[in-house]
Order: sequence, then C-alpha cells, then structure tokens
Amino acid sequence: MSNRPGKSKSASQRVRAASNAGKGKSTAWIWIAIVGVVIAVGIVAIVAGRGSSSSGGGASPSGGTVVPSGNLDYGQIAVGGTALTPVPDSGADPMVGTVVPSVTGQQFDGKQLTIAPNGKPQIIMVVAHWCSHCQAEVPRIQKWLDKDGMPADVDLVTVATSNDPAKGNFPAADWLRREKWSVPTIVDDKQSQAGSAYGVSGFPYFIVTNAQGKVVFRTSGEITEAQWNALLEAAKTGTAPAGF
Repeated sequence: MSNRPGKSKSASQRVRAASNAGKGKSTAWIWIAIVGVVIAVGIVAIVAGRGSSSSGGGASPSGGTVVPSGNLDYGQIAVGGTALTPVPDSGADPMVGTVVPSVTGQQFDGKQLTIAPNGKPQIIMVVAHWCSHCQAEVPRIQKWLDKDGMPADVDLVTVATSNDPAKGNFPAADWLRREKWSVPTIVDDKQSQAGSAYGVSGFPYFIVTNAQGKVVFRTSGEITEAQWNALLEAAKTGTAPAGF
C-alpha cells in the first residue's frame, strides 16, 4: 500500500466541492424548515378546529345564551324527590299531578345547574345526541326561539342524556353548540340518572309542569310548531293540551 498522498485538487475544484457541499446542507435545512412549518400549521389548525367546535357561551338571536364552552361528556347527577314512571302506551298518565323530581347536574363547562320547581311553569326537554328526531327537533325549536323568544312566564330547560361515544353525533356538547342551542342544559351521567328520574320513554321527550312543579303533560317524539305552542299554553294554564 502506497504512502503517497492522493493527487491534489486544483483550487477551482476545491471551491466547487465546497460550494456543492454547502448547497447540500442548505437544501437539507430548507426541507427541515418546511416540514417544521407544515407541522406547526397542522397543530394550529387542529387547535383552531377544536376551538371553533367548542365555542359557546355567546349571545344568541333568541335573546338567550348559546350553551357554554366545555367538553364535558358526562356530568355528575343528584336526584331529589320521587322519580317519574315512563308514560304508558295507552290510557291516562298516572304521573300527572305529581311533583317533578329535582335534578342537579352540570353544564358542559362543569358549572352546576339545578332543574326543580321554582315557582314558574316549566318545559323540560330531554334529548339524545344520536337520536335523528332530536337532531331535527333541536334546530326547529331554536329557529322558533330565535324568531319569537321564550315567554317570560315559562322556563325551558334541557337534559342531554343517553350519551354514548359509540353512537353518532357525539359529544352532545359539540352538536348543541353547532345548532346554537340557547337553552340551559344539563349533561347526564353515564348511568343516565336524570333521564331515568324523568321516566324518559322516547326522544325527544317533553315534560310540562305548572308553577308548583306538578306534571301537567308528557309526550315524546317530534312536534310541530302548533304543538309547541300548545305545550307553552299548557304550562301557563296548567291544563293538558289537546291535539297530541
């Protein structure tokens, strides 16, 4: 093996070699920078997308407030009083005249909300995120609220129950905010204790109570605007509506 050094390069060759080496390093750094920018943009898009789907708490055209920001999938529920039995398939509703149970739970931002007799007639609406009839009813009622507003002498409250990530349109928080839902809403727990306390037998489910918190009328399924107005009148008068 020869100990002689290799043939030396000319000055111009050395310059070109150094230049080409520099270009390779510069190109590598450019690609690294591009990849970094792409990743950063992706992270920002994900955060922004999650933020937009979770935005809430702002003013609604109804005069109310869109359900608050927060992604509580299940709440903590405390039930007081006697639970209602489901509505029978036929015949009179045995729960009419019974005081509705009180339910204390959480809104989507974790803040406490209690649904209980408060000296005003109420309509308690129970929905499930995966229910196609609820998905049709919520925007319909919200449109009515945006147009006419809720009467000052009747309260409307909601319970989002039967929450299940294995079913579509989960979580209920994102769904209701997309619909600009402006009704105070409790999110039920994993056992659906609130829904059970109200004797839910179908979705959407409506309980009408008088000022003393006694059940006036219960029904389930989609309703028309005329039927919605009939529920409001039932709450005000304490008399079950006709036409259901």
